[in-house]
Amino acid sequence: MSLSVAVYAQTHRSGSLPYVTELLELLAGKTPDILLNESVHREISTALPASVRTYRQDEKLSGKTELLISVGGDGTFLRAVRYVAGSGIPVIGINTGRMGFLATVHKEQMRQAVEELFRGKYQVSPRTLIEVEAEQTGEKFYALNEITVSRKNSTGMIRIDAYVNGEQLNRYWADGLILATPTGSTGYSLSCNGPIAAPDVPLFILTPIAPHSLNVRPLTIHDDSRVRLVIHSREQEFLLSIDSEVTSLKEGTAVNARKAPFRLNMIRLTGQSFIKTLKEKLLWGSDTRNY
Repeated sequence: MSLSVAVYAQTHRSGSLPYVTELLELLAGKTPDILLNESVHREISTALPASVRTYRQDEKLSGKTELLISVGGDGTFLRAVRYVAGSGIPVIGINTGRMGFLATVHKEQMRQAVEELFRGKYQVSPRTLIEVEAEQTGEKFYALNEITVSRKNSTGMIRIDAYVNGEQLNRYWADGLILATPTGSTGYSLSCNGPIAAPDVPLFILTPIAPHSLNVRPLTIHDDSRVRLVIHSREQEFLLSIDSEVTSLKEGTAVNARKAPFRLNMIRLTGQSFIKTLKEKLLWGSDTRNY
């Protein structure tokens, strides 16, 4: 079985570059069709197989590319997603970072993972994404984990007027508000006391960040819901985070979010599962009374 494979890594994660080189050597023994993002190619070009081609930082992968492999941590995986959004190209992550909740293949298991990929011994786990648009700009972005609105350059709270399907849900006085997917339920939302959701559950999670209220708690809504957030602050700007990307918006800007019209295909190798990852990465159920 031959595959057309793209590889993505980040140059500032220099500790990942030797693993990128190793991965490319493994792939070169399997397929002549390999792509690497150009910034990393410049860093390690002298150590690369001659067959490796490049793709630009602003280029979406499509066409004949059949697989994308990220090399790094979960942040690298999230950045890699933007290259395949809407294309259906499946993604898998080699973890050279810490947690590895999205990048599930440990770097020491890379050779085994490549063998399984080329033998077709894997499953695809479709993941919901959030489509987000700031009304003043009209530009659309996509998040696998979450979007977050939060304060900027201030110790004071911001006010977030939240609407679900046109109905006012709440007026939050808080440091911010997270809208998370099931995939993102184990990320920032979890650290703010949000619930964990299995990847295939059709929901979004609204999790306030340090709300100044005793009766405001995380809330799950159906992922067919349309969410509108209007942010007011003493400052002139607030922050909008879309996974690992952060941008500043003017106070009073409305942010609209809904389920994206496409999903991300994450690869799960043999023996991997959401529950197993919970146990290994988050120590789910680790109680000495159970052993």
